Amino acid sequence: MSGGSGHNRILAGLGIGAVAGVAANTLVGDSPQARATLDTLIDTVAHPIGQIFLRLLFVVVLPLVFASIAVGVSSLGDLKKLGSLGARTLFFFVLTSVLSAVLGITALHLLQPGAGFDPQTLAEMQAKYAGDVQSLASKASANAPTDLLGRVNQILDMFLPRNLLKAAVEMQMIPVIVFALVFGAALTLIDTRRRESMNTVLEALSDAMVTIVGFAMKLAPLAVGCLIFGVTARFGFGLLQKLGAYVAIILACYVIQLVVLYPVLLTVMARRNPWQFLKSAMPVMVTALSTSSSSATLPTSIRVAQESLGIRPQIAGFVLPLGATMNMNGTALFEGAVVLFVAQVFGVELALQTQAMVVGMCVLTAIGAAGVPGGSLPLLMGVMAQAGVPPDGIAIVLGVDRVLDMGRTVINVMGDQVCAAYIDAADRPRA
Repeated sequence: MSGGSGHNRILAGLGIGAVAGVAANTLVGDSPQARATLDTLIDTVAHPIGQIFLRLLFVVVLPLVFASIAVGVSSLGDLKKLGSLGARTLFFFVLTSVLSAVLGITALHLLQPGAGFDPQTLAEMQAKYAGDVQSLASKASANAPTDLLGRVNQILDMFLPRNLLKAAVEMQMIPVIVFALVFGAALTLIDTRRRESMNTVLEALSDAMVTIVGFAMKLAPLAVGCLIFGVTARFGFGLLQKLGAYVAIILACYVIQLVVLYPVLLTVMARRNPWQFLKSAMPVMVTALSTSSSSATLPTSIRVAQESLGIRPQIAGFVLPLGATMNMNGTALFEGAVVLFVAQVFGVELALQTQAMVVGMCVLTAIGAAGVPGGSLPLLMGVMAQAGVPPDGIAIVLGVDRVLDMGRTVINVMGDQVCAAYIDAADRPRA
C-alpha cells in the first residue's frame, strides 16, 4: 500500500475505530454484563487482528535493523566518515531531546495544571493503579545496581552483553545496533569482492523485510481501527476528563514540536520544505500513532524515508535504526512534564537548578530506556526520586499514559526522520 490513498484509508480506519470505541464505552456504561461482553469482543476480535499487524512489523525489526546499519556503514567505505556521521547524528539527538524536555517542563511550569488538583481524584488514581506502581517499582529496583561495579556492568550489558542472542530475543536493540556497526566497519576492511558479496546478501535481506512490511500495510486500515477501538472502548472519556488539563497541555506540546520545532529544523538544518516533508511522512506518523512503538514503526520509517523523502539508503539505514532506539524526543518531553505535574499535585517546589537536573536526566533516561527491560516508566520513577518528587505519584498519570504514548511515539519517529534529512543534507557536497 503506497501513496495518499494508502494512508488515507489508514486514517479512516483510525477515525472509525476511535469513534466506535468511545460509542461502545458510552453504551455499556456501568453495566457489568455489558462490560464483560465488550471485553470479550475486544479480546477475541479486535485484539487478534491488531496483533497480527503489529507482529508482522515487529518480526522484521531485528533483521532489518542489522542489515540496514551494516550495509549503511559498509557503503561509507571510510571509518573516518563513519565517525563524522555518528558525531553529527548524536549531536542532533541530544539537541532535540534537550529542546523537547525544556518545552515540556516550561509548559507545565507556566500553566500549573497540577496546582489545586482534586484530592478525591488523587486518592482514586492512587488506589486504582497501586498494583501497577508496585510492578514498576519492582522493575526499577531489579534494574538498580547496588555498587559501582554493578553500575559499570549494567552499562556494559546495555551495549555489549555476553549473549547477543539473548539480548536480541528480549528486543534489546542497542546491542544489535552496536554489533551491526562493528560488523559494517569490519566489512570496510576486508577484500572488496567479498564485501560487495556480503552487501548484496544484506541488501536482499533488507528488501525482503520491507516487502513483508508491505504485506502488513495491506491489513493496516482494519488493524489500526481494531487497535484504537480496543483503547477507546476501555478508556472512554472518564479519566480524560479528570486529567484533562494535563493531557491537553502535553498534547499541545507535541503539536508545537511537530509543527513549529521540526519545521524550523528542517528549514535551517536540512534545507527542506517542511510542509511537503511532513505531508510525505504521513504514513510514518499514522503507523506510529496506531502502534505506539518506534521499533514497530521502523520498517515503515525506512521505506518512506527512501521512497517518499528521497533520503539516501545508506543514510536512512544508519540514522533511523539508531534513532528508533536512542532519539526519544517525545519521551524526554513527556518525562519532564510528568515530573513537574506530580510535583505540583503534591505541592513540591522544584528550584530552577533541580528543573535543569530533571532536563538532563530526562534526556539520559529517554536514550537509555530501550536498553533496560520495562521501558521508560521505571526509569522515570528514579528521576522523580532524584528530584524529591514522590515516585508513587506516577499512579496519577498511568490511566492516560496509553493516549499520551501514541502522541509521543509520533514525535519520536518524526525526530528520527528530521535527523535523517539533516544528515543527508549535511553529507551531500554542495553545488
